[in-house]
Amino acid sequence: MAETPLFDRLATLLSNEEPVALVTVIDGPKTGAKLLVRPLRVTGSDVWEGTLGNDGLDRVAARDARGELAAGRSGVRHYGTHGEAREEEVKVFIESFAPPPQMLIFGAVDFTGALVKVAKVLGFRVTVCDARPVFATHQRFPQADEVVVDWPNRLLEKVGPSLGARDAVCVLTHDNKFDVPAVVSALTTQVGYIGVMGSRRTHDNRLQRFTEAGVDQAGLDRLRSPIGLDIGARTPEETAVSIMAEIIALHTGRSMQALSATSGPIHD
Repeated sequence: MAETPLFDRLATLLSNEEPVALVTVIDGPKTGAKLLVRPLRVTGSDVWEGTLGNDGLDRVAARDARGELAAGRSGVRHYGTHGEAREEEVKVFIESFAPPPQMLIFGAVDFTGALVKVAKVLGFRVTVCDARPVFATHQRFPQADEVVVDWPNRLLEKVGPSLGARDAVCVLTHDNKFDVPAVVSALTTQVGYIGVMGSRRTHDNRLQRFTEAGVDQAGLDRLRSPIGLDIGARTPEETAVSIMAEIIALHTGRSMQALSATSGPIHD
């Protein structure tokens, strides 16, 4: 009887197209127990309804459900009876009800293939866009969900309204005739991350171009340029890791410092 309100609540959230995760104990002391986890868009925290039988387990499972939900994935996790890591007394299934986050990569360059691979590992739906048909091919980027031959602003006119805080736009072209329309169009959306590849000198040059195109200071402040975290990346693969680390840190609101240089809980 106690599950009926929970499923009613789930139905309401799905009807409202709100991201939500349902956590169910599939093996352990409270098999069948459920927890409904809903992230709050305004505060970035989450609320949950129901229980898996222990407050500590609820907290840890809700945290992991939020991570699965952010990636648009479902999966099995193991815990101790109080939510301890590296223990297996409790087995839960986290079922996410959310589309995967989107990543739009503008520029079919050497770094693009590596970024596609790493973004796919993290659950993104990846679109590669370039106006040059000889470079923008499925053969070059077989792991991309979509390869589009078009100008950045034209693609963003179509898909921009669907972009939100979980999504990312990465501009890798190093060419102002692509970079400027890509950035100007991306700034009209609610996308959570806009990264632009290039050296600091290139970035300074671009700022003038963006300003001339009508981008105000608030828009410039949204840009992550040069793109990625300073981890000493040299190869395309290392650069892709630095970009994805920056996206994760921005999404979670973390400081982007090494854990050894910070204090407090590692997880929320």
